[in-house]
Amino acid sequence: MNDKRESMNDNRTNRRGGWGWVPTLYFAEGLPNVAVVTLSVILYKRMGLSNAEIAFYTSWLYLPWVLKPLWSPLVDVVKTKRGWVVAMQALLAAAFAGVALLIPTTAFVRATLACFWLMAFSSATHDIAADGLYLLGLSPGDQSLFIGIRNTFYRLANIFGQGVLVMLAGVLELRLGRVAMAWSLTFYALSALFIGLTLYHHLALPHPAADRPQTRQSVAQVLHEFGLTFASYFRKPGCGLMLFFLLTYRLGEAQLAKLTTPFLLDTAAAGGLALPTTTVGMAYGTLGVAALLMGGIAGGVVVARSGFRRWIIPMAIAINLPDLLYVYLAAATPSSVWLVTLCIVVEQLGYGFGFTAYTLCLILMARGERQTAHYAIGTGFMAIGMMVPGLWAGAVQEWLGYTGFFVWVCACTLVGIAATVMVRRRLLNE
Repeated sequence: MNDKRESMNDNRTNRRGGWGWVPTLYFAEGLPNVAVVTLSVILYKRMGLSNAEIAFYTSWLYLPWVLKPLWSPLVDVVKTKRGWVVAMQALLAAAFAGVALLIPTTAFVRATLACFWLMAFSSATHDIAADGLYLLGLSPGDQSLFIGIRNTFYRLANIFGQGVLVMLAGVLELRLGRVAMAWSLTFYALSALFIGLTLYHHLALPHPAADRPQTRQSVAQVLHEFGLTFASYFRKPGCGLMLFFLLTYRLGEAQLAKLTTPFLLDTAAAGGLALPTTTVGMAYGTLGVAALLMGGIAGGVVVARSGFRRWIIPMAIAINLPDLLYVYLAAATPSSVWLVTLCIVVEQLGYGFGFTAYTLCLILMARGERQTAHYAIGTGFMAIGMMVPGLWAGAVQEWLGYTGFFVWVCACTLVGIAATVMVRRRLLNE
């Protein structure tokens, strides 16, 4: 009886401990991704770069997430997960400060891109270590308890980054009258926040007994094991079709995402909607991300009730069909901010709902032995599916104009829908 009571007390202690670090850890995991993927695009647009330059440069920043599975074994061999988390957060604080310091310089493009590259590699490594610490620092029961909490705080980081920080930059632009100084101060604020998170996590993160370097295996042995894991991924039944799906399901969305905020910010003469930075932060970064979150929740609910096979095609339509709203916005250029916001919210709601199918296919592809490593490999292909189409998106937009570009995006969505139909027909037999 005493042993049972002590076990229950230990579980309560672990749970309270989880509340002390899981929310902040996944908030810290989400912010660098937002900075690299979204804030960089808005920053370069406000600093006067062309859409072709913005899309090309920032698409390459996905590369660390593409390559993440290749160096993930080293995180197991060298140092502890806890140590990696704290070290990467310190590097991220330095990278944010570097961007802030270099924005006002004449060579700001190359200099800030170098900082964003450091940010991206640090963020990708932080992802590996944070997920590992989550598994080691919580019991299986508490892992299930906190899965919703960690996802919620990751999304809150998206709202904070795309919404609050963009609105802060917009307010500073108006107050100071200097775009460079406004964004420099915004990134200094991000750096200060990450210094605080680093110090807090240095004190608050747990010290699991199992969190130790794998000294019994050499680096060569771990890499050899990973090679076997990588080879087994490509021997899975239906691998070719599933990879085609992973690379094309978001073919249209990958291009749309690169040009959404430039379109919202661009002048009317350039075919954009000429929205203030603060409005973009509220409409796209706050209400849009909230709709994305609700769409994801709805997607999980309907699949749990009716099965994945029934919903995979409606989800593919939901993620792609609302792209037509951007054709309307580009052609009509409505002056109503509320109408523009409504279109953004509907598109993001559909994206959140449709992305559920993508996540479930990643899980489906990872099932079986070595599923954790196979899931990481799948996320690498997911990043390729966003990186490669983004490289040419800006050049296509400058060639076709915004209306023609959004029509092109809608045409590209047909490839992803076709891949979805093939996956449902050949691989989903539930």
